[in-house]
Amino acid sequence: MFVGGLSSVTAMEFAPDGRLFVAQQTGQLRVVKDGVVLSSPFLTVSADSFGERGLLGVAFDPNFTTNRHLYVYYTALPTGHNRVSRFTASSANPDVADPNSELVILDDLVNSSGYHNGGAIHFGSDGKLYVAVGDDSNSANAQSLGTLAGKLLRIDPSSFPNIIPADNPFVGASGARGEIWALGFRNPFTFAVEPGTGKIHINDVGELTWEEINLGRAGANYGWPTCEGVCSNPSFDDPISAYNHNGGNAAITGGAFYHGSQFPAEFIGNYFFGDFINGFIRRLTPDNQVFEFATSARSPVDLKIGPDSSLYYLSVYDGAIYKITFVSTGNRTPIAVVSATPKSGLPPLQVSFSGAGSSDPDGDILRYVWDFGDGSPAEEGLSVTHTYLRDGPFRALLAVDDGRGGSGSAGVSITVGNPPAANITQPVEGTTYNAGDSIYFEGTATDPEDGTLPSDSFSWTILFHHLDHTHPFLGPLDGVMHGWFTIPNTGETDHRVWYREYLTVKDSSGLTNVATRDVVPNKSTITLATEPSGLQLILDGQPVTSPHSVLGVVGIMRTLGAPTSQNQGDVLYEFESWSDGGAATHAVETLSTDATYTVTYRQTGSALPQANP
Repeated sequence: MFVGGLSSVTAMEFAPDGRLFVAQQTGQLRVVKDGVVLSSPFLTVSADSFGERGLLGVAFDPNFTTNRHLYVYYTALPTGHNRVSRFTASSANPDVADPNSELVILDDLVNSSGYHNGGAIHFGSDGKLYVAVGDDSNSANAQSLGTLAGKLLRIDPSSFPNIIPADNPFVGASGARGEIWALGFRNPFTFAVEPGTGKIHINDVGELTWEEINLGRAGANYGWPTCEGVCSNPSFDDPISAYNHNGGNAAITGGAFYHGSQFPAEFIGNYFFGDFINGFIRRLTPDNQVFEFATSARSPVDLKIGPDSSLYYLSVYDGAIYKITFVSTGNRTPIAVVSATPKSGLPPLQVSFSGAGSSDPDGDILRYVWDFGDGSPAEEGLSVTHTYLRDGPFRALLAVDDGRGGSGSAGVSITVGNPPAANITQPVEGTTYNAGDSIYFEGTATDPEDGTLPSDSFSWTILFHHLDHTHPFLGPLDGVMHGWFTIPNTGETDHRVWYREYLTVKDSSGLTNVATRDVVPNKSTITLATEPSGLQLILDGQPVTSPHSVLGVVGIMRTLGAPTSQNQGDVLYEFESWSDGGAATHAVETLSTDATYTVTYRQTGSALPQANP
């Protein structure tokens, strides 16, 4: 670990002077200086951190050393819209921003769902600022040139307020936003620019099948939602690399081109990328071959090459930054393995520790040093016994070294004493919801020594579950015994969703206990039909053939679309009406009972020339 003690981390960037700036979702931009996280944030923005919103990106001006400008991408309150703003470091103290220096460069990047925000920002080799924007959980946005959602933007902050470069590919196109540089993305949470060449690799987080790395190209269309992964449509640019997760957990995050002297020469020009759900870091070679690099990374959300040429990754799992350096095969890193028996009990608790599973790949004799985590003196030995005399959660750490500079460590958690009991009283087991509902939550907690625990012992977190992965939704909310949360009626339309409440309580000795409660949705079926049957319709931006039925969460908004004209075989049809009286494209709320929406088309002619009688 390089540094720890951070929370809700989203992105990081090295300043030209070597300081490391880390964005926290809740709005703080923290500074790591000389290996220490400074106590005061560089800046704090009023950020909406609902779902995947928040402070999501940071970039330094190419002339930062002289103008002290840096840029951030964040979700502004009270609008809930994303924006790109410029701040200026204080001339008196470069570790903090001038509080009155915010200049909003690009605003109203609408995000109504709270998800698929994108958020990465980087300067290209052309001096322009590139901005990645997600599709706002509305896949139709990705193909519309009239919205900035689902795009990679290119702007010129130095020309503010005229930020649109004249050579952007869609400048002057009818109905198109001039900021757009490339389109067809679902959620490009991260991308990277290669030093020297200016090559851009864009990571697009997939839905159920493919995670993509795309080669940036002005005017390119990467195909979402028509395509995910490699596509046969010549109108779309295929990814240069993609990996299949077949409906399972995956989220491609982080990206960094390697140009340094710390790793072997074969790594030069490689593109490192990570997956924060699967916990790996891989490298993509210049000829687009993929190799494993780190198979047990701790939920990496961002990757960077440091001034020392090491690879740094930002862990959302434990709010830490990890540093990966190359170790010569002449002295490889020893591996520490620790076991403890028992791992819990009442004080005085005698625990037997062993490092017998530890090893050194070079066969060196290892030295074993134990830190028991309770303030007692460290001890040496392959196997040791220690007695814990007071209640508390403790983290025992074994450090091994080979005497030649190689070292490794491993830890184990020890729980001493009686942990408290957490109980969620509201909502009750089996509670269901409709989208748009407000859910009341409340809990109680008791401890064998402390009795009934007060509110400052409580912490609530609510996660949004989709299939077998999760999205942050609310919390942590500390110091409250009860409250409300409202379930949005826009965003994810899949019916395989639910919310899980986590109540964590802590007693006076630091012991914790967690209770959970699931709140599951009510569902109904929407059926889309046409007269005549078999014509094409659009549901939430995706083409379907009628009749088409889909299960959904009651209360969620769905977008129904009917092409104004289409043909079936050699017969032409024109849109006439929806059965609910809506426009050709309109939104409906999923009802509590099954519902059918029928489009009536009228025949207007033949799609093929008719022979003369």
